[in-house]
Amino acid sequence: MIEASRQANDPIIALLRRDRWIVLGASAALTLFTAAECRRLDDTLMGAGAGWCGASVARWGPADLTMIALMWSVMMIAMMTPTASPMVLAFAGLERHRYGGTRAPWATTGAFLSGYLMVWIGFSLLAALAEWGLHAATMRSASGTLPRPALAAVLMLTAGAFQFSPLKAACLRHCRTPVGFLLAEWREGTRGALVMGGRHGLYCVACCWLLMLVLLGVGAMNAAWCAGLAALVLAERILPGGLWLARGAGVALILAGAAVAARTW
Repeated sequence: MIEASRQANDPIIALLRRDRWIVLGASAALTLFTAAECRRLDDTLMGAGAGWCGASVARWGPADLTMIALMWSVMMIAMMTPTASPMVLAFAGLERHRYGGTRAPWATTGAFLSGYLMVWIGFSLLAALAEWGLHAATMRSASGTLPRPALAAVLMLTAGAFQFSPLKAACLRHCRTPVGFLLAEWREGTRGALVMGGRHGLYCVACCWLLMLVLLGVGAMNAAWCAGLAALVLAERILPGGLWLARGAGVALILAGAAVAARTW
């Protein structure tokens, strides 16, 4: 009884109990932002002739590559920030508890989130280079276009199979246990928080990179896929049975990839 009363009054436990509702609210807001931003950037890029399939056959220059990298970065930040919320809130709660609630943890918490987002920005740069390479391949092809449905099918099938891999399970287990990660990886100070955020970001990228690359096949500015993948990644982390949810999504991706492949070939 005493232990139950202590836990009920523990600010960290109370914070973690509220995490799910906070994350869901943040996810809804940022998913709407993602959809609006994807459509706005899509209109801008297509109007400038930066598309790699069907919209334009113009060669990309440095300005186009910069725009695509910016697009990927904005999209990844909007999609992945909600998924980091449980870890970020747990970090802030532990920081508050360490100082008895007398010191606001905003500087170190901001550094933690910055480290996490820096990793995803790095992924965005690589994705932009991949899209640039796809566009260059389109320019070299005999027909002037790449079979995007075929690419989408391959990426869906690969991402679906990855959902059943041991690496996916290990990284997802890490992402679903924020307090365990923080206690094992704790580092002092703002620089330590930045490093911790970066390490968490590496786990998160390892968990989701193939899901994000599906956007290369279906369209990086496809608002429906952006919102759907963001919701899936978040649900894998906060809902009960996250691993089984991930595997269910893997089955759906394999079936979708097979359907696209059947129509294409």
